[in-house]
Amino acid sequence: MWIPFTIKDAIDIVLVAVFMFYVYKVLKNSGSRALFMGIISFIVLWILISQVLQMRLMGAIMDKFVSVGVLVLVIIFQEEIRRFLATLGSAHSMRFLKKIFDHKRESNDELPKYVAPVVLACMNMARKKTGALIAIQQQMPLSNYEHTGEMFKSDINARLIENIFFKNSPLHDGAMIIANNQIRAAGCILPVANDLDLNKDLGLRHRSALGLAQETDAKVIIISEERGSISLAYHGEIHVDITADELQKLLINEA
Repeated sequence: MWIPFTIKDAIDIVLVAVFMFYVYKVLKNSGSRALFMGIISFIVLWILISQVLQMRLMGAIMDKFVSVGVLVLVIIFQEEIRRFLATLGSAHSMRFLKKIFDHKRESNDELPKYVAPVVLACMNMARKKTGALIAIQQQMPLSNYEHTGEMFKSDINARLIENIFFKNSPLHDGAMIIANNQIRAAGCILPVANDLDLNKDLGLRHRSALGLAQETDAKVIIISEERGSISLAYHGEIHVDITADELQKLLINEA
């Protein structure tokens, strides 16, 4: 019997594909890619046994696993689910729609004010081999991490950033958090990534930056004290040994 294929079916397939890709990307960034592939394999096997081959006994057993599987998945992936819901609750979707319907407002005047002083400070600190960790808030708030350090509100300028990360400064070991074109906190503690495949040459600053980039959508700049290099972590990935021009482009781009 021929079943007509409608536009609604095409939209349904596209939405499922986008959802599966997003879930895969989130789990990949959090180091759970193998677990995700295992779940997909189990679902395919379950459909094959219960629907295609119609093995009633084995199918019934697997049905029981599936019935409790949702609760198990919520427990296992509670951090990823929390991050997903936080992303949906942010202003990112509204800003995306605003760009589509109000594209005429795109201009250089909308470039973030913090970019120039941050890039200048990073260049100077990299040249002097001054270690630094700077987290720049995007859509998801970083208020929980701000409270782990010294909170204050200050305009952003390169000299102040360099002074905070000066070796004799009491705040140089922690991370600086920038939000809404202000320095909001310094000396903050960030979550540490436990990725086993991370380059062994990367130290605690890089792991902390990657940890925050996995937990939030923040852009985190790392200045290596040993090599005097600049790196940036974003969306669960880390760009190592980038130039000042590359840093500026990564800070400006929202993708």
